Formats: sequence, structure tokens, C-alpha cells
Amino acid sequence: MAALAGADPAMVVFTGGGTEANNLALRGCGRSRVLVSAVEHPSVLEAADCIDAIPVDGNGIVDLVALKAMLGDGSDAIVSVMLANNETGVIQPVVAVAEIVHAAGALFHCDAVQGAGKLPLDFRSLGADMMTLSAHKIGGPKGAGALIVADHVNLAPIIRGGGQERGRRNGTENVPGIAGFGAAAQLAAAEVVDAGILEALRDRLEAGLREHVPGVKIIAGDAPRLPNTACVALPGISAEIQVMALDLAGFSISAGSACSSGKVKASKVLRAMGQPDDIAACAIRVSLGHSNSEVDIENFVSAYSDFAKRAGATAA
Repeated sequence: MAALAGADPAMVVFTGGGTEANNLALRGCGRSRVLVSAVEHPSVLEAADCIDAIPVDGNGIVDLVALKAMLGDGSDAIVSVMLANNETGVIQPVVAVAEIVHAAGALFHCDAVQGAGKLPLDFRSLGADMMTLSAHKIGGPKGAGALIVADHVNLAPIIRGGGQERGRRNGTENVPGIAGFGAAAQLAAAEVVDAGILEALRDRLEAGLREHVPGVKIIAGDAPRLPNTACVALPGISAEIQVMALDLAGFSISAGSACSSGKVKASKVLRAMGQPDDIAACAIRVSLGHSNSEVDIENFVSAYSDFAKRAGATAA
């Protein structure tokens, strides 16, 4: 885990998943003010009772000027900005965020769950004081996560009793899950070098959709993104209908946050980006993996095009 994160082993605090790690960071750091970007995962947006949302631009990239103004004297604050968005794949300027946060005297937490295995990770270079990882997002077992914690952070446990993880996270560790997490971390670190292959497949998918599906929108297509993620909107056709139709065609995709499958609603992330409701309610996420091929891309574009024609999608 330390090798994947670019950190020392003593910095790794194992948790029951990314959600717990995010909650531990924001609630256990001892800071009374919590500022997070408006496009964070729900486990960050809902981790504390009083949270200030930092606005983002039309691509979902955090507004650095607004962040600086909101922080003021940040000695009582913690800021959380993700490495990459779980719905759009957009990569945040976390190094610049860290510089602003630390200049104000605040702590910086980075949810890197979505970026692990797709981007090179270096805890110190990112400038984070704490960083979240999750096993199942890199092919490991569910129920295991980790919070990377810098030496200078005084982290109090949010679960009482036990003293595990050097007193920073109480409760018996999920040893089999952690072992699987470690094995997945080794593989994920090696797969980063193949990111260019995934990016080429993603670009081919998006180009195919633009050519064959009238009215389709690629969200944040010009922004820096993860190589494997495409956020696609088809105006007039709800995300739920798209997910079901493509599932019947043999393709597993998601709408909104993938871990909220079965609860399809208009994307809060896209709304925060300024997208109208008719787009936010019609967006799906297409994620690629190392087992995908050019044939898979061609088949997906064909299936999506056929579905759009049957559904009567029209140009926005």
C-alpha cells in the first residue's frame, strides 16, 4: 500500500473502505471548519454536519480564487479536494490546492480513490496531509480502505475502543481484505504504465459516439481526465433508461456515482458544474478496463447508436 501511495508504511491507516477513510480524515483531524469541492463523492460531502462547498467551473475544476477567499485564516480548517472525479474523470489541480491550503494554515485531504491505478501517486508530491484509497476501486476486495496520514497530523479515532492502527482507527482489522488490498495495489501500480492504451480507447469511443449519435454530449471532454472514464449525456433519455437498455445489450455502465447503483437520480456533480437538469438527469458514466479492446468500443458505439435511434433521441 505504501508503495502504491508513495508514502511510508507507518503512514498507512487501514479502514473498512473509502467512505470510512474520508469520514476519519474530516472528523478526526480536530478542525472545526470543513471546506470541500462541490463535486466531491457523497462520503466527503456528507461527512460533517456543517460543510462549505467550494464552487467549480463548467468542467468541474475547483475554483482556486474562491478557495483562497473562503479559507481566510485557515488555522481551524480542513479542505478536501479529490484527485479525480468519480463521475466525469476530471482531474483536479491538487498540487495548487495544497499550496493555497497550507499557505492559509489549513490541512489538506485528498480523496484519491478514483485515481489510484490510473494515475501515478506520490503522497508527498501531491502535497496532501491525508489521502484516501479503496481496495475495490483497484480490483481488490470490498470492505477494505486506507487513509494515508502524514506524521504531523494528530488524528483522533472516530470509533471508540480498541487501539488498533496505532490508536488512529479502532476495531479489528479485516486481515483477508487488507491482504487482497495489498495484492491489488501491486497490480494497480504496474498497470499505470498502460494508461495511454486506455486513453486511446476512450477517445475512440467518444469520437464514435459523436459521429453516430446525434445530440450526444461528452461532459468535460476538453478537460484533463482519467484515461478510462467518459461521461456521456443523451438529452431527452433518462440515465436510468440508458443503463437498463445497455445492460440488456450486454454492457455494464453506471449513472452518477457507481456505488449508488439502483438509486438513479440527476447527477449532483453535473448540477454543480452548471449543467441544466435535462443534461444532469440524462448522463451516464462509461468506464474502461485493461481487458477492453477496440472491438468492445465498436460494439458499444453500435449498441448505443441503435438504442438512441429506437428511443428517438434528438439533438439538443
